[in-house]
Amino acid sequence: MTEHTVKDSSTFIPPSVIPDYLLTGKSYAYYTPCPNAITPKETSPTTSDAVESTPCVLGVDEAGRGPVLGPMVYGVFYLPLELHHSLLTEQHSFDDSKVLTPAVRANLMKLLNTPGDSLFESCGYAIKSLSARDISSGMMRSPTAVYNLNAQAMDATVELIRGVVEDRGVDVREVYIDTIGNPVTYQQKLERIFPSLKITVAKKADSLYPCVSAASVAAKVTRDVALEVMYEAILQAEQSDSSAETWGSGYPSDSKCVGWLRRNMDPVFGWGNECRFSWGTAREMLEVKGGTRVDWPLDEEDGAPRLNDFLLSSGAGKGSKGDGLRDWYGQRPSEIL
Repeated sequence: MTEHTVKDSSTFIPPSVIPDYLLTGKSYAYYTPCPNAITPKETSPTTSDAVESTPCVLGVDEAGRGPVLGPMVYGVFYLPLELHHSLLTEQHSFDDSKVLTPAVRANLMKLLNTPGDSLFESCGYAIKSLSARDISSGMMRSPTAVYNLNAQAMDATVELIRGVVEDRGVDVREVYIDTIGNPVTYQQKLERIFPSLKITVAKKADSLYPCVSAASVAAKVTRDVALEVMYEAILQAEQSDSSAETWGSGYPSDSKCVGWLRRNMDPVFGWGNECRFSWGTAREMLEVKGGTRVDWPLDEEDGAPRLNDFLLSSGAGKGSKGDGLRDWYGQRPSEIL
């Protein structure tokens, strides 16, 4: 894998941040190994004296649903039921990640990944990073095939729970989830998919259930560091001054974010795969500032080349033997030309 750094060398980069995927616009999932304190279920016991599995609780939360820049990250966090409150609230002060300071969140995440610490030995977590490119491509499909953000979030949640419960055999008994939309409807959908689990979906679950707070921390820290890695990679690729004003939090309400978008918009291609082109902020900026229009010939015209042919012949997806249009989407102009 390619080495990438962040400007602040003291920043802890958790293993859930995978630069190669982030910088190529790919969504990905990451799972920690099952901790020592948890005995998974035997999938195919060979003896009658199989060791009893450890009953666990699991929380789910996300970070980065609203930003125009960067991925949306879903996180799950699990640990033995008997340690749910004693470990997360008495020994460690997990709380809603929005209440905790960035330094406290980063330290908790570091402990989660430090062998020998009680959090590392007793707790596991997983994240699903949905790239800005994939979010946009789903939302910008035709009206009959649109893959909206709620559907993408639901699929990420289901994938992570299955990855822990089914693929890794963790004996999860209770699941707590911060809601998407109506909590009753969301809970019913998940109960149909996981009928054996006791599922609770609630508003503000990150402030009610410690395991959801911990999932929120894992997701938030992963996204924050991912943004730093992506920003530093852009600076390095464009040989820009590292003292330049950053893109901030990535939210449309952040003036630094909006300023960065305005200063770094290509009139034809817009931005790279760090941007959610389906967001109103990006669409409106392209409509107002986009100074170059391209008229593509209709496929139906006799002898007219297809858009895909144009992109392949113009070097899109350089070095790739795949589909030119797919490989081009979301790349920065400097990567294409």
